[in-house]
Amino acid sequence: MEFGRLLTAMATPFHPDESVNHDAAARLARHLADTGSDGIVVTGTTGESPTLTMDEKLSLYRTVREAVGSRAAVVAGTGNYCTRESIELTQEAERIGVDGAMLVVPYYNNPPQEGLYRHFLAVAESTRLPIILYNVPSRSPRNMEPDTVVRLAEIPNIVALKEASGKLEQATAIIARTPARFKLYSGDDSCTLPLMGLGGYGVISVAAHLGGKLIRRMIDAFAAGRVAEAAEINGRLLPLFQACFATTNPIPVKAGLELLGIPAGPVRLPLVPADEKVVAGLRTAMQGLGLI
Repeated sequence: MEFGRLLTAMATPFHPDESVNHDAAARLARHLADTGSDGIVVTGTTGESPTLTMDEKLSLYRTVREAVGSRAAVVAGTGNYCTRESIELTQEAERIGVDGAMLVVPYYNNPPQEGLYRHFLAVAESTRLPIILYNVPSRSPRNMEPDTVVRLAEIPNIVALKEASGKLEQATAIIARTPARFKLYSGDDSCTLPLMGLGGYGVISVAAHLGGKLIRRMIDAFAAGRVAEAAEINGRLLPLFQACFATTNPIPVKAGLELLGIPAGPVRLPLVPADEKVVAGLRTAMQGLGLI
């Protein structure tokens, strides 16, 4: 399965009472496909996955699959800190017809590297879906080391890594030691271009909710060898990247969607709405790019 270079980790729209807004989710998914996303990751961290029930996740997979059809790949965020639950959700997502699964490094229970390997192996062996691993040490106490990634890359249906450690040396080692078929995606918008320069493939983005067309142009320019053009676009995008992470994701991006006129609704507790400073920073960055 070719997921493409630009995937967006989609926010989950809620009604004012914090129930899932499926109409808004369908609209948002279509917006992402319209603005350059090759794929959409549903119920990842940006989708507030820790606060969603299994039934809510499954219903979102159905909604997004129906909304975008074959226009964009649908990747289900099915991993958590429980291997059995991750297997069950992955298998249910496969039955619905998603194109792949993304599995985060288990958080809170802090498994050692061998535990990470066995966790991802068990999920991979339970499904025919292609799997993207997700390393995000800022949200879990454990960094997945290159040696572990290299072992996992030998498993046929583990096809990619979303790398959000911020460690360029680590990313370089992974790219150098994994097969050509194994793709490395940036997990941080601001690291997309540097990682592509090292041999990374693309990004699983948050900022593409707001600036997807420009991010698409940057990626395509770099892939076509127009490095200076890509660097210029990246520089223009930096204030947006910074504004999207001025506080805990997805608080800012949901506020940014509202500024675009795309309903996203509230965040669920324990997250809280964006304050005036965050909204002002988003407005300034978005106006600077002509987005609003």
